[in-house]
Amino acid sequence: MSSIGTGYDLSVTTFSPDGRVFQVEYATKAVDNSGTIVGIKCKDGIVLGVEKLVTSKMMLEGSNRRIHSVHRHSGLAVAGLAADGRQIVSRTKSEAASYEKVYGEPISVKELADRVASYVHLCTLYWWLRPFGCGVILGGYDRDGPQLYMIEPSGVSYKYFGAALGKGRQAAKTEIEKLKLSELTCREGIVEVAKIIYGVHDEAKDKAFELELSWICDESNRQHQKKTFFFAYLYRFQMNCWSRPKLLLRQLLRRWMLTKKQDDLPRLGVFGAVEISDPFGV
Repeated sequence: MSSIGTGYDLSVTTFSPDGRVFQVEYATKAVDNSGTIVGIKCKDGIVLGVEKLVTSKMMLEGSNRRIHSVHRHSGLAVAGLAADGRQIVSRTKSEAASYEKVYGEPISVKELADRVASYVHLCTLYWWLRPFGCGVILGGYDRDGPQLYMIEPSGVSYKYFGAALGKGRQAAKTEIEKLKLSELTCREGIVEVAKIIYGVHDEAKDKAFELELSWICDESNRQHQKKTFFFAYLYRFQMNCWSRPKLLLRQLLRRWMLTKKQDDLPRLGVFGAVEISDPFGV
């Protein structure tokens, strides 16, 4: 009975005989069913990337963003239920603003991660609450340099060099482990994160998606900046193109800048132009 949760999954305060809290495991399953999010710590900063699945062709580009700025020097990526993620984002912003008001200096990334993790864990302690059905990757730049943390629905927080959540997390982790993060700059890292997210996306099973990217690094003056590719919706995109990603991106951008026509975008292998901040110096 304990193996399937029957009788022990009615409340978050109930432990099974083998020490499991099934409500928290169900919340983790909600995270595993969402689009993949990736965060890496490079030698000069942090890069965050999100595979935001598009649930409807009628949805406006940029809706329900999964990457948020929670402070000038910190950003957060959400995997799982978007509504639950908004609550965590709101709490994170509140904690950052409160700390700066009281102490007169920006909050450190470790302190911010600890406070958010405590808030998430609080919802696993009382029977009238349910766990958050989302996990977050928090990145920032403070006096100790770039920092990257991942917070799980259970309220556990770990510090990472590279982390991933979502349905493609295992494949993404495998690719992250191949990177030499200590030698990688954020300008190079943002290309690698984009390659990883496109690599773990299954065109046959998954829906179209928008690629959201952000970084906090020396080049951005240690401030969180969001970067959205104009080929956000996956549309007849061939994976073998990633053998030369920078060249491909430059060619697509130049051709788009020349045409400036929405009707021409599908012919280039993209669909729907959105605001672009180019990290490749095109």
